[in-house]
Amino acid sequence: MIDILLLIILLICVVTDVKSRKIYNTVIYPGIILAFVFHAVNSGWDGFLHSFLGFLIGLGLLFIPYLMGGMGAGDVKLLALVGALKGGAFVFQTFIYMALVGAVMALAIILMRRGILFSLLYKFSSKESLSATYPYGVAIAGGAVISLFTEGVLFL
Repeated sequence: MIDILLLIILLICVVTDVKSRKIYNTVIYPGIILAFVFHAVNSGWDGFLHSFLGFLIGLGLLFIPYLMGGMGAGDVKLLALVGALKGGAFVFQTFIYMALVGAVMALAIILMRRGILFSLLYKFSSKESLSATYPYGVAIAGGAVISLFTEGVLFL
């Protein structure tokens, strides 16, 4: 159940991040509340603490890059939501995969700017849209999906 909710939220956030470079609070905040309530109802106080700790870890992992201007607030909140839904170990694993996916995306954008690579998994409307920023919600979603399919493999 929680995995399906995570995938739906990630899909919505990827679409809005690619189209408008925004991850909307109207998606994030209800997701966080649902995560806290779901874990509290299913596992009581321990479940709530598990969810809250994951939320704090997700928030903390991207908070410094956000303060330095390298990350948008929506990206920070999205990773915090991933932590609230799946817990601390999962969000940390997602963070590692997210960094790898983000590096591949950055490399593809650099190659595209130089005219070496003509297409990516998603379309940009023009070369001007290849600015210094790119939709990092895609990397977060990619990291979370990889974590779902390899759950527990990274940290044996």
